[in-house]
Amino acid sequence: MFKQTVSPPRTSQLAAPSPGSRRAARVLAAALAVGALAAAALLAPLAQAKPIRKAGWLRGVTVTEYYPAPEWWFVGKKVRTPGLSRLSRIDWLYSATGMSMEGDGIGLDGERYHIAGLGNGGWVTERGRPSVPGHRGWRGGSPYWRAGGYWLSKSRYVTFPLDGGGWSNGRGVRYRDLPGVSFSTGPSRPLKYYRSVAVDPDLIPMGSKVYIAAYRNTAGGGWFSADDVGGAIIGRHLDVYRTPPARKDIGGNYLEDQRVYVQPPGAKAARNAPKWVKPRREATPSVPIPEPPPILSDPSGGASAP
Repeated sequence: MFKQTVSPPRTSQLAAPSPGSRRAARVLAAALAVGALAAAALLAPLAQAKPIRKAGWLRGVTVTEYYPAPEWWFVGKKVRTPGLSRLSRIDWLYSATGMSMEGDGIGLDGERYHIAGLGNGGWVTERGRPSVPGHRGWRGGSPYWRAGGYWLSKSRYVTFPLDGGGWSNGRGVRYRDLPGVSFSTGPSRPLKYYRSVAVDPDLIPMGSKVYIAAYRNTAGGGWFSADDVGGAIIGRHLDVYRTPPARKDIGGNYLEDQRVYVQPPGAKAARNAPKWVKPRREATPSVPIPEPPPILSDPSGGASAP
């Protein structure tokens, strides 16, 4: 699962600079050398992927949020759900704000579901071009949809059939499949709202205790357990697991340049460690109740879908 909000989203991958062709002129060679040194200095922090072994504070951290995506936020036509005997809204399954990105979802029936197999392919932009997660965001543009499970319109935009008939961005003329993707019932992991956080295990070991001061008034008092990972969670990026907002347009927090405390499993607490706070169950917001579908399903099926 990718776990972005967005990073967020819930979160472009930088390629190492390629060496230029050799030149006879010494002035140009010197200029290239200076440029190479500057690029190396910029990329050095990104190349560090040593897991934290001792407890201490980590600076320059980006904090985003993720949650099980409610199906009632989405407007796509209900289609077959690979791995399940139910019909699900197509944008809930495959869009960058749906279950494929968040990892988990809440169906119109109020039950929990999750993506079990990512399938072959990553993400694409609204124009159907590759979108790749990296240390500094998404290379190629913001993700809009999985690299399959969508149609392309005549103007070559990603489009999908709507639940009430018609299309989201022009009639689809060519369907792109997503082989190997599958979904299953229940949550993907035993996560706890405002007490679990997704991390990059190459930097923060799984099971670590993590303190984020900005969340000191939530259920865990700012303390989290590194219980999850995500394809878009790279380097100094934490993704806090929270309850879904009341509405889709509310979104989640996006915090940059945060100073967080990390205590790996088995490590002694640092002298300047924050005070441990007993979790408060009453501080966890309730999960919103499913709302009636905003658009009634078209009895005729609206558009041909797999």
